[in-house]
Amino acid sequence: MIHDSRARAYTAWVIVCLVWGTTYLGIRIALETIPPFLMAAFRWIVAGGVIIVVFAARGERMPGPRAWGPLALLGILLLGLGNGGVVWAERTIPSGLTAVLVSLSPFWMVGIESMLHDGEALTFRRVAGLLVGFAGIVVLVWPDLKAGPGPGFLSGLAGTQIACVGWAIGSTWARRHGNRPDTHENVLVQAAFQMLFGGILLLLLGLVRGEWSALAFTARTFGALAYLTIFGAIAGFSAYAYALKHLPIAIVSLYAYVNPVIAVVLGTLVLQEPFGPRMAVAAGAVLAGVALVKDR
Repeated sequence: MIHDSRARAYTAWVIVCLVWGTTYLGIRIALETIPPFLMAAFRWIVAGGVIIVVFAARGERMPGPRAWGPLALLGILLLGLGNGGVVWAERTIPSGLTAVLVSLSPFWMVGIESMLHDGEALTFRRVAGLLVGFAGIVVLVWPDLKAGPGPGFLSGLAGTQIACVGWAIGSTWARRHGNRPDTHENVLVQAAFQMLFGGILLLLLGLVRGEWSALAFTARTFGALAYLTIFGAIAGFSAYAYALKHLPIAIVSLYAYVNPVIAVVLGTLVLQEPFGPRMAVAAGAVLAGVALVKDR
């Protein structure tokens, strides 16, 4: 039974790597006409609402009011700050560069985890894996880094690191909250409530910024938003929540390294984009980092 849960958790982690590797491009497209915080709010509120309605119709137990506070905190950290920081960054910096800056999140996640009294040890093997994996990402986006910062770079950089910190703290707290013996709700239902609360915060931010007056849709941006909602939110975040509950945080955090590589592979297969030696070296380094951090 434990083996089956472990296998399902790794399957969920692979889904996160595959799906979230495509969302940076989806966000970039959606931002062509949809303001950042409203776009993120629509995505998470709709996704959370759909999951809650489906599971409620199946008779699944829903979290009571006493659980709303912790779930709201997780929604604010993981989605309000985590995803909100990413969409804010992609206003001013390329999606590829956003991906490499967000790939710093494993350092935050593993570092914060190691500082806790019951946290996972920061072993030499895991540090080496993180460094090797990050080196692969740098190789992957080196041409963009050489081009130098443009207008809005500092704002985008700040957004990515706010996202990393929020995601790291939220993931560390979620792993402990989700494993508490008195927590009986389905992990996907818990994730849906987090989506809902995080989406509400993003909606409020969008309204305060006056984004409603700039809201517009095209077939292209609506399609991107639908993809982000169905695949990036409902499938991706649900898989992330499941993986986080059953795998060490050092392993789960590596999705941030794999995502950019997946994006390159998809571009090669689907759009016939070139796959040169630099990309091959980067992909190899990321996979080596994953192997080092992974449990023996």
